[in-house]
Amino acid sequence: MFSAHNPLNSKRHLIFTFSLLVIMMLVVSACGASNNNKAADTATNAPAAQTDAPKDAAPEEPTVKTVKTANGDIEIPTHPKRIVAEEYLGSLIALEVIPVGAPGLTLENYYFKDSLTGVTDTGAYGQQNAEKIITLDPDLIITGNPDSYAALSKIAPTVVIPYGDLKNVHEELTYLGELLGVEDKAKAWLEKYDGRIAAAKAKVDAAIPAEASFAIMEDGGKSTWVYGDNFGRGGQPVYQALGRKPPAAVADEIMEKQWAEISTELLDQYAGDYVIMTSNTRTLEDFQADPIWSKLPAIKNGHFYVWPEARSWYYDPLAVVAQTEELAEWLVSQGK
Repeated sequence: MFSAHNPLNSKRHLIFTFSLLVIMMLVVSACGASNNNKAADTATNAPAAQTDAPKDAAPEEPTVKTVKTANGDIEIPTHPKRIVAEEYLGSLIALEVIPVGAPGLTLENYYFKDSLTGVTDTGAYGQQNAEKIITLDPDLIITGNPDSYAALSKIAPTVVIPYGDLKNVHEELTYLGELLGVEDKAKAWLEKYDGRIAAAKAKVDAAIPAEASFAIMEDGGKSTWVYGDNFGRGGQPVYQALGRKPPAAVADEIMEKQWAEISTELLDQYAGDYVIMTSNTRTLEDFQADPIWSKLPAIKNGHFYVWPEARSWYYDPLAVVAQTEELAEWLVSQGK
């Protein structure tokens, strides 16, 4: 038997206790190193803080911009939302920008009136009602009438685009697309427009001789009006889209001045092989029965087209493409 107070036993006990302490210290040290390594790995693989965002991030688009106009530099919204348009409504519709207000006359446009249902009537063309416009709280006003600028510019930024400054559909859509910040829509619409015009022109070119002359006219009762390529009545579709020409003897005059008032004595000089006539009171049969008009080659050959003001007066992009296709169908039928 051994006694609890045996010195040998005490010595063995001390050795055992010391060994146990050493082992425990080694385990604790190993765990600490493992945790430190894990912490280091976590820090190394952690995502960058928000403050490390790319330095070349695109800046926010400004809410206003400065544009050059007939009345000098004007500050307008970058993307206007509430537009009152006295003019150029066809282009706005093509660009998918519907105004909040427009004159009653333009709201009745044969080619796009259905697209303007619910748009507020702002009064007579050229004499819009300022009180009505104020209630619409516009952020931009567009007009073709320089005389309107003084009154309208007191209500909201006003851009005057004088009649005739934009010479054709491409100029008009491109300008307004840039003005309103919708250049992509202008480009897309013009691509479709060019396709439709090219198709119509190809049909006409195949049916009508290239040298045939065209006259754009309007019945004025005792006198007749003759027009160029930028004054409505079919000038844009015939001369621009279809590439046809007026009689050589008067071509320079008509294209430069854009209009002329003539008497019946001058009909032979201004009438072309084909005549596109605007009249609200006389029909083709009336012209055929008239002792003066009936002598024209265009009447004798059946190359005389009569349509009303409601279809011929307009010259916006929507009207031009529709008019071009309408006249092309008639011309093709004449060539058969």
